[in-house]
Amino acid sequence: MTVGATGFVGARVAIVGCGQVGQKRAGALAGCRLVACADVVLERAEALARTVPDAVAVPDWRAAVERADVDVVVVSTRHDALAEVTRAAVSAGKHVLVEKPAARRAAELDPVIEAAERAGRLVRVGFNHRYHPALRKARELVEAGTLGDLMFVRGRYGHGGRPGYDREWRADPALSGGGELIDQGVHLIDLARWFLGDFAEVQGFAQTCYWDVPVEDNGFLLLRTADRRVAFLHASWTEWKNLFSFEIYGRHGKLDVTGLGGSYGTERIAFYRMLPEMGPPETTIWEYPMADDSWQVEFAEFVQDIRLGRQPSASLRDARAALQIVERVYEVSGR
Repeated sequence: MTVGATGFVGARVAIVGCGQVGQKRAGALAGCRLVACADVVLERAEALARTVPDAVAVPDWRAAVERADVDVVVVSTRHDALAEVTRAAVSAGKHVLVEKPAARRAAELDPVIEAAERAGRLVRVGFNHRYHPALRKARELVEAGTLGDLMFVRGRYGHGGRPGYDREWRADPALSGGGELIDQGVHLIDLARWFLGDFAEVQGFAQTCYWDVPVEDNGFLLLRTADRRVAFLHASWTEWKNLFSFEIYGRHGKLDVTGLGGSYGTERIAFYRMLPEMGPPETTIWEYPMADDSWQVEFAEFVQDIRLGRQPSASLRDARAALQIVERVYEVSGR
């Protein structure tokens, strides 16, 4: 490994969990090098390892995270293994990017946080939606004061599943920790916290409307900060037509982010600026028809976190706060 002026250049990476997300991570390592792949299905690890010269495949994740030639571990397993693998990796002296939600319950993260602090290792949680270009633009406009004081956000995120969805691991609470709130809902919660801050009041419902599963297929949330800014969020497995919509309202205008590319439609952001005379707003639209680069941008920032020794902006404590909100909704919903 070498450290250059522009980043943690040449860091050696192990990926634990070589499914679809692990494969995306392997293609977005921002100048770092994949050296080890681990998966309970060895064929998946072998297939990913073959994409990089000299990378090795192992069936036991412990063999990957304990390797002396690994600097960073990417954890992209099912939810039931996220916290365990992350804790072992930081205890072995590795920095970690762990996929959201980072655990099934907030309490699972407490020993992980303690282990990371004890080892002096950094952990970033993969809330990659923060790094979609339209949401990066939204953050830039908000931080510049373009909207004025923020008042509330409204977010919707959902898809319609696929044949056999009710038999996949996400429908098993022992493996997933929950349904759509743990799945796509935590992205909405994280984005709402990113723009508005911590939520002091949590209301909501987690209910099963269509799928014959022991977890919720719809989550409805109403959240409020101590300074009375509100988030109204809906995450759904019964959206039928894939949808992403995130609206941010300020005293001077509104930002409307839609689409994530692919089946969610072209990613775009519209800025509706309220005029002094009110009436129809002044409208500016940016579109991002290119391929999703959020994975690459997110990992590049993690590389900078490591180089600078700074805490990642999407941290274990952010994941814990999101999971606490999910758990509160489960509690009031009798789940």
